[in-house]
Amino acid sequence: MPKIRRLLGGLLTVAAAALIVAALVVPDAIARAKAGTFLPAAFLRIPIEAILAGAVVLVLPVRWRRPFAALFGLGLAALVVLKIANAGFRTVLGRKFDPVLDPPLLRDGYNALTETDGRTYANLAVAGAVLLVVVLVGALILSSVRLAGVGTRHRLPARRVLAGLSAAWVGLALSGLTLFPNAPVASDSGITLAKSTVRQVPLTIRDERQFAAAVRHDPYATVPAADLVSSLKGKDVIIGVVESLGHSALTDPGMSAIVNPALDAANGKLGAAGFHARTGWLTSSTYGGGSWLAHGSFQSGLWVTSQRRYDEMVSGDRLTLTRAFKEAGWQTAGMEPGNTKDWPEAGFYGYDKVFDSRTMGYKGPDFGWSRMPDQFVLDKFQRDVYAKATKPLMAEITLTSSHEPWTHVPSMVPWNAIGDGTVYESQVAGAPPRSELWSDPVKTQAAYAKTLAYSVDSLTSWAAEYGDENTVLIMFGDHQPMSIITGRNASHDIPVSVIAKDPAVLDRIASWGWTDGLRPAANGPVWRMDAFRDKFFAAYGRSDGVALGPR
Repeated sequence: MPKIRRLLGGLLTVAAAALIVAALVVPDAIARAKAGTFLPAAFLRIPIEAILAGAVVLVLPVRWRRPFAALFGLGLAALVVLKIANAGFRTVLGRKFDPVLDPPLLRDGYNALTETDGRTYANLAVAGAVLLVVVLVGALILSSVRLAGVGTRHRLPARRVLAGLSAAWVGLALSGLTLFPNAPVASDSGITLAKSTVRQVPLTIRDERQFAAAVRHDPYATVPAADLVSSLKGKDVIIGVVESLGHSALTDPGMSAIVNPALDAANGKLGAAGFHARTGWLTSSTYGGGSWLAHGSFQSGLWVTSQRRYDEMVSGDRLTLTRAFKEAGWQTAGMEPGNTKDWPEAGFYGYDKVFDSRTMGYKGPDFGWSRMPDQFVLDKFQRDVYAKATKPLMAEITLTSSHEPWTHVPSMVPWNAIGDGTVYESQVAGAPPRSELWSDPVKTQAAYAKTLAYSVDSLTSWAAEYGDENTVLIMFGDHQPMSIITGRNASHDIPVSVIAKDPAVLDRIASWGWTDGLRPAANGPVWRMDAFRDKFFAAYGRSDGVALGPR
């Protein structure tokens, strides 16, 4: 029995050491791994943090060793949670987790999971995450305490092990040996992450103060709204936002083979109806999700990159594109099929009326996260808004068919057959579950691209069918899709088009350097999304020499 007890004790000690090493090096390395990388190499690293913690334990008085070890385990657990959050945010939003700004996005992630996979699945996922954190904290604290106890009982061997590991770490650091991408064998990733996170906090606070000042000081606050859009007098201005239409869809071979022909076909259809288009690039303020942040940036001229910034923006009086038209005498409307509850921000943006998923009268099947196909939304807009407008109209239409998970790909139906949406019942049969589709990156890219082609076809078909000489259509993507589609470190750029029959509308933006048609030139100008509002006002405002703010 003593031998068995010693054997089990030794195995527990080895397991505790392995867990601490894994916690220090593996999650961070995995987050940066490329597909196909030999993952076990991530374990072959020596963390300096474990060596330093062991040295501290050996020099502390005995009575302080267990408390210090417990505190180290707790801190290590917090670091691991941060690494996991970073990995998740890199995958979905293309950036690291910001502990100051990003906690509200966890709620939005839960809501998105609820809408795509159901509340039961979302609740189970949350419960599983909480349980994982609890187990992680307990296991790391117990492991740290156990190793501290072993070091206390076997001081001389422990010192020799630490000395050997220290020498090995220094030698490996000098050699720069790396067995895993961006992860040297002599690891200090835990300290580096902690330092960068701590340093980021004051930088974030400073940036938020600068943003708050921008919210309060709008260069167009004192300019009459009619002067900002005077060149569009009598025009109906429609903004069509295509969910997740980004740079990769037009440039990655796996998607461009589907999307670019769809854009060319749409451009041909518009041309046959008398429309012309010019297209450029904008850099979105978000990536992979957070569409409302991009909408806010586009409309307000502010760089809205977080929920906190969004909340601050909508609590202020910043002039939006929609409100400028409203104050200049236009009728305004919003089509928001993704909204399932009241939207207080509608007043900030300046909408006279907003239609959402509860008020559009849709009785057809759900299409994944998107409750209804884009063509239905556009038909509803045509029948209940555009055809009934009593004065020039300014509207924003959010198209959601290309929202993840891309398991349901709608197809066009005759405009006179749409009705209440029950015509779409046959289109949802045989749709694969998310897990099945996303297990194959090639099929996932193709499904995403097909939904984009559908969204673009819906919007441009509406314009060709119902638009006239006074129709001005602005089409843009809100952000790039998740990295499962784009790969890591993808551009945050999105295409934006201005479409009109009246050549004077496009002549106003000739100086922008945009490309004719619906496909922007690869080397075309790129602006941040928050630049669009001011450039729009400058292009379509008064042309009699009166200054209208920054140009």
